[in-house]
Amino acid sequence: MAGEIHMTRSAEELRGKLQGLFAFPVTPFTEGNDIDLPRYREQLQYLMTAQPAALFVCGGTGEFYSLGLREYDLLVRAAVEEVQGRFPVIAGVGYGTQLALDFVNSAEKANADGLLVMPPYLIQAEQEGLYQHYLKIATSTHLPIIIYQRDNAIFTAETVGRLAEIPNVTGFKDGYGDMERLVRMRLKVGERLAFINGMPTAEIYARAFRGVGICSYSSAVLNFVPRIARAFYHALMSGDDSRLDQLMREFYIPFAELRDKARGYAVSLIKTGLKLVGKPAGGVRPPLLNPPQEIEEKLRSIILRGQAIVEVP
Repeated sequence: MAGEIHMTRSAEELRGKLQGLFAFPVTPFTEGNDIDLPRYREQLQYLMTAQPAALFVCGGTGEFYSLGLREYDLLVRAAVEEVQGRFPVIAGVGYGTQLALDFVNSAEKANADGLLVMPPYLIQAEQEGLYQHYLKIATSTHLPIIIYQRDNAIFTAETVGRLAEIPNVTGFKDGYGDMERLVRMRLKVGERLAFINGMPTAEIYARAFRGVGICSYSSAVLNFVPRIARAFYHALMSGDDSRLDQLMREFYIPFAELRDKARGYAVSLIKTGLKLVGKPAGGVRPPLLNPPQEIEEKLRSIILRGQAIVEVP
């Protein structure tokens, strides 16, 4: 099938760049809960020092679901301006098909390099319905498309194969974690799509994904502890299992246990971490909740333990 597909040049280029460690910035808010563009730009500059392979803006970590279209437009434009073509800027889009197209149009006008298409709003759909939804979005734009599997958008290998026939569908991000399903998908599409580990705290699943040939992943903790995130990725790619185990024990597993104490902490703990390392980004918007002081202090301890590891050669 791969030989029959004629990808657009931009889709081919983006697929080739979707290899490595990806950054998913938060969206800073003021005390009045407005977007804080100056601080957002500062956060992007801080993230870029970690040299991610790509920047995914206005995604789940960026609280896409709480943004208005105007806010979204300002954030994507700011990211494109700050990055200045050094690596791809991928913008999140979502909701129902028609509303998703409004965000697609905004991302195009902001000169994003591609789109991460999140699950459709609430609906549990049949495979044909999912296919039609993503087909409509993909064919509405010239931008390369990355499909995001999670929650109510779980695909069969056959559906992924059909979507891979659309020229600008270039990637598949998995937040579901079914290894057998992923093996079937990869066998179905070959090298046609770039596959990304998009699990919550993706590092915990990184070795399992590596086992099925998927080494690229999104790192939420890259936002506030870039040295730890880079150290983990280096250990993963070099096969240093001793180092991986150490970072798992002292940082990633304790962080995940803290994350699991309340719904939405996968986002609010990232912002808390930024506050603790001197890069405050405000709180989260409802319905998410900011963690209490007790949780904040536990996160501080976890950060210090992780930093102590990476400071030792």
